[in-house]
Amino acid sequence: MKLWGGRFTKATDKAVEEFNASVQYDCRMYAEDICGSIVHATMLAREGIISADDKNAIVHGLKEIYRQIEAGDFEFSAALEDIHMNVEQRLTEAVGEAGKRLHTGRSRNDQVALDTHLYVRKEITGLAELLVRFQKSLLAAAKKNSDVIMPGYTHLQRAQPILFSHHMMAYFSMVSRDFKHLRFAWHMADMMPLGAGALAGTTYPLDQTYVAERLGFASIYENSLDAVSDRDYIIAFLEFAAGTMLHLSRLSEELILWSTAEFGFIELDDAHCTGSSIMPQKKNPDICELVRGKTGRFYGHLMGVLTMMKGIPLAYDKDMQEDKEGLFDAVDNLKFALTVYADMIDGMIVNGKRTRQVLEEDFSNATDMADYLVKKGLPFREAHAVVGRAVRKCIERGIVLQDLSLDELQAMNPLFGADIHHYLCIETCVRQRKTYNGTAPESIARQCAAAETVLEEECRQIDIWTAVTNRVYAVLQ
Repeated sequence: MKLWGGRFTKATDKAVEEFNASVQYDCRMYAEDICGSIVHATMLAREGIISADDKNAIVHGLKEIYRQIEAGDFEFSAALEDIHMNVEQRLTEAVGEAGKRLHTGRSRNDQVALDTHLYVRKEITGLAELLVRFQKSLLAAAKKNSDVIMPGYTHLQRAQPILFSHHMMAYFSMVSRDFKHLRFAWHMADMMPLGAGALAGTTYPLDQTYVAERLGFASIYENSLDAVSDRDYIIAFLEFAAGTMLHLSRLSEELILWSTAEFGFIELDDAHCTGSSIMPQKKNPDICELVRGKTGRFYGHLMGVLTMMKGIPLAYDKDMQEDKEGLFDAVDNLKFALTVYADMIDGMIVNGKRTRQVLEEDFSNATDMADYLVKKGLPFREAHAVVGRAVRKCIERGIVLQDLSLDELQAMNPLFGADIHHYLCIETCVRQRKTYNGTAPESIARQCAAAETVLEEECRQIDIWTAVTNRVYAVLQ
């Protein structure tokens, strides 16, 4: 007998029952479901809606169910549709009439919203820790390779010399923005929907403030229709996840390129690569390729929820059951990606000799030659033309700018002086870019110092989120 079956005269079609069920994936929210039910039952007793004895039986039974699920001794049933009805049915079997009183004053609509809010907050806490771990790896790689100079690229063509640490700190900055997006996702999830009922609230004198405080929510939804139909917090989380994977995918592309023989800039640790079943010499960056490939999947999850929500009238509709599988998949894959990428960056070996060799064989210092002439008084556009002709002459002769003699340079423009070859030195090119966010060593040192401050602030935020999360799940003990 379905818990909602009183109005029906026929059993649910088996195929419909299976299609309608969500327990095969929402069962992962069992801890959230039980936490919410324990606090809900406690509040009902405080308000005199159920007896203290019923509350004690419910809480004891729910904690026992939690232990059974943790131990793998709980069999979920698709006939009971979802995690909520599976838990409630088992509770009623265990404690009798008291179990039937648990659902007083709530609907599965506000119950599933509560579970998902709690779940998203919990996963945000864990992912925040992984983000910081990854940022620390990027910062450590920057410091470890502080003297390595490499080509900077535009259009995937060598452009200007930069420090390798500058490149790593660019990704640090990207991930710092990801953390800000994660803060927003927490803020969106940090509202308590329980008490909204199916859509219109409830006739029972619920103490929603008590429930919100016990479950660590900063606020309660102002509107019950909104409370049961809002999935903006899931969209915000998936936007964060998609943005983070975008950044990991960009890094993946560079790690793949840099580890080729053609580039030879880095070598990834064997632990993060695979071989070929036919070609014995191969060392493939498969993990980078998988992360790059899975990024599209994250975009799909985000677009799926956005598309699902776009035509839903208020309040709850069954379409909204489609909000979870993409969410759960994004959580699982992002956890893996962040974990393995922190380890990958830690184990990466940078070939500074190769990156410098490349710079000595190209024209990455051409802009510096133009800047030299500008500082001597030549308008930039004229200086640009002079250097362009110098580059063309070098290409014709198979040499680089450093190989041109002073006489040859002065024949192109008399403003060239004896110091020009020092000015074109790769180290000089890097040292002179002292702007606030430039690639000069002192600029990178400032960025690294600022990064330490960012990490400290992020860790303080994680401590706050962790305290909230721990307090919520302490009710299971």
